[in-house]
Amino acid sequence: MEMNDDIKERLKECGLKNTKHRKAILDFMFCSRVPASAEQVYIQMNGQGTSIDLSTVYRTLETLREKGLLIKHDRLNDTRALYEYNRMEHKHYLVCLGCNKMLPIKDCPLAEYERALEKATNFVIAGHKLDIFGYCAECQEKGLQE
Repeated sequence: MEMNDDIKERLKECGLKNTKHRKAILDFMFCSRVPASAEQVYIQMNGQGTSIDLSTVYRTLETLREKGLLIKHDRLNDTRALYEYNRMEHKHYLVCLGCNKMLPIKDCPLAEYERALEKATNFVIAGHKLDIFGYCAECQEKGLQE
């Protein structure tokens, strides 16, 4: 399935219309390999000739998140959230407190612990979220770590 077909189909499944702004934002998010802020989306959209207000970007991102098309990441040291296209993959990140870079962790370090916790507590776990905060190599070289 091509990107445009995937986006159109996912919008339809969520009961959302395929508007120009939704499509442009989802196209950008689909192609982006790293999560992006609303401001980054806004700059990208206007740079590509799509006239859109920043408030529309925020509303659209939140609508797409509510419908499960995007994943929202709240950052520890910044009030701006980051969004990424929901590829239905289980992911965790290393988050740099210096430059806010997010590096995906390949494997889930909690899978075995989650199973043991379920068994020990008789609690059915529906999911989890893990972001690990620290400083990347570049920020360490610049002396930005605390």
